[in-house]
Amino acid sequence: MADIGMNTTMRIIDDLRKELKKRKVNESSEVKMVLKDILIRILDEHNTESLDVEKTPMIILVIGVNGAGKTTSIGKMAYNFKAQGKSVLMAAGDTFRAAAIDQLQEWGKRVDVDVIAHSEGSDPGAIIFDSIQAAKKRNTDVLICDTAGRLHNKVNLMNELTKIFKIIDREYPEASREVLLVLDATTGQNAVAQAKTFKESCDITGIVLTKLDGTAKGGVVLGINTELGIPVKLIGVGEGKEDLQTFDTKDFVDALLNIN
Repeated sequence: MADIGMNTTMRIIDDLRKELKKRKVNESSEVKMVLKDILIRILDEHNTESLDVEKTPMIILVIGVNGAGKTTSIGKMAYNFKAQGKSVLMAAGDTFRAAAIDQLQEWGKRVDVDVIAHSEGSDPGAIIFDSIQAAKKRNTDVLICDTAGRLHNKVNLMNELTKIFKIIDREYPEASREVLLVLDATTGQNAVAQAKTFKESCDITGIVLTKLDGTAKGGVVLGINTELGIPVKLIGVGEGKEDLQTFDTKDFVDALLNIN
């Protein structure tokens, strides 16, 4: 029901059998707590680091398919970082959708953060370049960059991301870097397929899991953790600007298993 995926489910069942035997558990009421320990252990294998914005200057590249909640997550991140006393700049690098530029600019107004943007159809690399120059000039702590969310043509996606990384390497080598993949929790196993495709294109440092406020329980996180080894760093739990939280394995497993 949590859409964990077949491979990961089989691993969990195997681990559970061994653990129940090892602990000599006879009461069915105790099984859930053993399962909780196993799920936390699986998640903790990869979720060892949270998003650390103390290593400034920092550039965060946000990737993911259209509709996953990229732009909204960027706006919420900017709000959180600003609340932590950091100076923030946003770059509207998704130039293939006019709505993406407008949406990011609207978020900029909401959270009082400047957005570097060109017109629709502009070269994304040029926007990243201009954003880096602006961030350096202003001594900005965190630069958050949106990117185009196209998966139907993987070659274009890879070429575009490769170009952006080259610009960052050349223009901003001193900045610490995060590459965050935004995934929609409601898409289930499709999210694993998306993560695999993006992982072929770039070195993903973490996942932002959105739409956990709905009926989806986001069990797909376990599949991504075990199959791809990518940590979840942030979760979106609502539409408000403060509704982006640091991922906590214990709280997540408690919610997954409906433990109060």
